[in-house]
Amino acid sequence: MADKLTENAIEQLAIELLVKQGYSYTHGTELVPDTAHPERTSFSEVFLEGRLRAAVARLNPSIPLDAQEQAVKEVLRISPLELLVANETFHKLLTNGVEVEYQHGGRTKGDKVWLVDYNQPGANDCLVVNQFTIIENHVNKRPDLILFINGLPLVVIELKNAARENATVRSAYEQLQTYKNTTPSLFVANGLLVASDGLEVRMGSLSADYTRFMSWKTANGKQEASHLVSQLETLIRGVLSPATLLELIRHFTVFEKTRKEDPKTGLTTVETVKKIAAYHQFYAVKKAVDSTLYATDAEGSRKGGVVWHAQGSGKSLSMVFYGCFTRASWCWPWIIPALWC
Repeated sequence: MADKLTENAIEQLAIELLVKQGYSYTHGTELVPDTAHPERTSFSEVFLEGRLRAAVARLNPSIPLDAQEQAVKEVLRISPLELLVANETFHKLLTNGVEVEYQHGGRTKGDKVWLVDYNQPGANDCLVVNQFTIIENHVNKRPDLILFINGLPLVVIELKNAARENATVRSAYEQLQTYKNTTPSLFVANGLLVASDGLEVRMGSLSADYTRFMSWKTANGKQEASHLVSQLETLIRGVLSPATLLELIRHFTVFEKTRKEDPKTGLTTVETVKKIAAYHQFYAVKKAVDSTLYATDAEGSRKGGVVWHAQGSGKSLSMVFYGCFTRASWCWPWIIPALWC
């Protein structure tokens, strides 16, 4: 068994599972310059700009081409110098749309350009790429798998071989941190990080430390996955389908800001932490929203129900996600004083 459990075998299994979830597949070497159909002009490019522009044109047919290009350039020029700030800026553009202006009927009109289709997730250009070489500041790195949606690198996956003595989920996590430090441009658009040793799999946000990288224990939210099913398959089916991934990014991701005052200098700093819902929060909130909508319907019972949480399981954050998920019609500001969603 140890002979068969190689990094390449784990990588190929992940690709096969992702293809079943609706992704197309391309090897990283097929996208580089000087190939038959290059999609990158240099190894420093981390966005697939052709796919991004094609998606923007497809999703925003009523927006003039120059305004579409204005939106694309706004996304591409986000600097990774302060990575978490850059990631928060990108997240706002991805979830709220990119605001643009253009001339219409002799007047200046404001509008929004959307980067992804949230209503029909399967209509997006979803791509899994392995061995995607990145050169930044003369450093060469090659993450195992990257998931692109409309040319945007939203997920980075690092896989290790559990048969090797020093290959663990922790070492996969540490490798992701190395990528962040050496090739930060790749993580400007990041929505999710995944670390695996082929047996155990954990996911987390861009700012999460190792203790905050969590497993995803169900593929459908109805029952925990059998121990006979690999954790990698459960996470791919439960999280990485285009529909669930986009929902997780749009409604179940927040940037929490905490003010800290230095007792010696009196200076106040603001610390930002990016937080993503755990599986129990994700499914509990979705059920709570369904129950709320049913209860408040004209024929509803006016009884929304109760969500039970164990101590320390993130009750306050679940309330935040509940407010974010329903923000289109109502969002309670007193629930989210220190976060935006």
